[in-house]
Amino acid sequence: MKNLIKNFGLFFLIFLIIAVGFSVIEEGKVKNERVGIQEFVNQIEDEKIESVVIRGGEMEVVLRDGQKEIVKKEVGQTLTELLYDLGVEKEKISKINIDVKDSEGWQFWLMNILPFLLPFLLIGGFVYFMMRGVQGANSKAMMFGQSQAKESGNDPNKRVTFKDVAGVKEAKEELKEIVEFLKFPKKFLDLGAKIPKGVLLLGSPGTGKTLLARATSGEAGVPFFHISGSEFVEMFVGVGASRVRDLFKKAKKNTPCIVFIDEIDAVGRKRGAGLGGSHDEREQTLNQILVEMDGFDQNINIIVMAATNRPDVLDSALLRPGRFDRQVVLDNPDIADREAILKIHARKKPLAKDVSLRKIAERTPGFSGADLANILNEGAILTARRNKKIITMDELFESIEKVMLGPERKSRVITVKEKKITAYHEGGHAIVAHFLPNADPVHKISIIARGRAGGYTLKLPTEDKHMYTKREYIDEIAVLLGGYLTEKEIFGEVTTGATSDLRRATSIARRLITDYGMSEKLGPRTFGEKEEMIFLGREIHEQKDYSEKIAEQIDEEIAGFIKLAEGKAKEIIKSKKDVLEKVVARLLKTETIEREEFEHLVGKKK
Repeated sequence: MKNLIKNFGLFFLIFLIIAVGFSVIEEGKVKNERVGIQEFVNQIEDEKIESVVIRGGEMEVVLRDGQKEIVKKEVGQTLTELLYDLGVEKEKISKINIDVKDSEGWQFWLMNILPFLLPFLLIGGFVYFMMRGVQGANSKAMMFGQSQAKESGNDPNKRVTFKDVAGVKEAKEELKEIVEFLKFPKKFLDLGAKIPKGVLLLGSPGTGKTLLARATSGEAGVPFFHISGSEFVEMFVGVGASRVRDLFKKAKKNTPCIVFIDEIDAVGRKRGAGLGGSHDEREQTLNQILVEMDGFDQNINIIVMAATNRPDVLDSALLRPGRFDRQVVLDNPDIADREAILKIHARKKPLAKDVSLRKIAERTPGFSGADLANILNEGAILTARRNKKIITMDELFESIEKVMLGPERKSRVITVKEKKITAYHEGGHAIVAHFLPNADPVHKISIIARGRAGGYTLKLPTEDKHMYTKREYIDEIAVLLGGYLTEKEIFGEVTTGATSDLRRATSIARRLITDYGMSEKLGPRTFGEKEEMIFLGREIHEQKDYSEKIAEQIDEEIAGFIKLAEGKAKEIIKSKKDVLEKVVARLLKTETIEREEFEHLVGKKK
């Protein structure tokens, strides 16, 4: 339809140009007065005519006063015969300078031939453009099986290198070998070493897998072909496999190079586990990828890099040596790496002199590189909205909370009672967290709604942790129950505001038993084995590898852990009720309490 509209518009434009050309020609002619034969004869009788130029059936008459006229006559009749028939005397005719000229030149041919030729030209042009559109559609149909991979890395000004990637030191060290393989393959081939064919980047979303692949290409100075795994699979059978063949064909023409397949789990899932059987399009595409990687000549200097955050669902044939030889794991950055990442993303942003990226890194444990970039971007947007020229710590701290919880909803109308309940609820979380030794320190309390939360208590660890103890989990459950128990203690009943806290507390207690083996009664084992069976994006099957009796004991243990945490939280709420009242009074007045002010009210955390 787009091609049809385009061709019709072009056709109409050509027709318009021709029409304008005709109008210009007509306007270029001198517009003379037209007179009849009888008046022409009268002018001859009165001796007013000086000369006559005859062109076919038209006469151009020039009067003695310089005026010009046009007179029409029959084409087959001469002027002399016409005048004799009308009774004009010979003496009168002899006084006029008569000149006969034939029509000639391009105007004659244009005016005589074009009226017959123009319809054929217009019809022919229209048919030509229609055929051209059909041929374009056919050529696109033939290109359907070609790879959609995009090539980059040729522009040195836009090249990404390892200097543009902070953190992931071990991953960069591993990939430096790949850079050497691409730059100096002979050094390894002479020693009989086989160049790795594939590198699989594993990591959570936002940890920089795609960026690291681009940086590897930039360091090696080779072309970079990147494509998403979902771009291989189409509704037509065989298209994915055809695109894989075309992709590797392009890569072989541009060796040395890197082929990067993002989200490879879209086509690399375990074969035979899908609902479409073993002949569906995705599995054919995977088979073709395996064949192409096996068919690589050792002298062809091509590295296939792929990224996924679901390595557990990949087919084992992809992970064997000879396909993806290297597996590089990218973890979430620690505090030093977070600071380095923030410095990279802050390069072109005007920060205030008192901005401490270290403090931002301390407040963002567990954040990925993409989250940190988003914080600085949100800070810049917030600064622009406030009509300021420099980004300050206030904007950056607010952007952290926006990324974690969502935007503030100050316009949300709540009653005085609801505001008071929220203050006691968040105050209960904060007091329990402050006085439990294994809980993280409180950084901020707010009763301003943000995202889906009616209020929030922000507590952050003093250092990055990778392993947790049973005591820390029990204290975490106690903190989650703090708001629920405070509502019950102060108002004698609870509200729906504690729903998410209770769900998280139950989930932690269940994982302590079923995943971490921390139940003394059930012993060091896990319960429940998940099996991957994906339907509409959901995991719909979990194998139950324990009896109903054990299931009952698991429920009892979950209740026991929650009861233990509940006892701890209750004791703190009752013994520190005076401190709780101070915090609640301050919250109702200012709506937000920062860490320094909170510790001034309740004392330093031991």
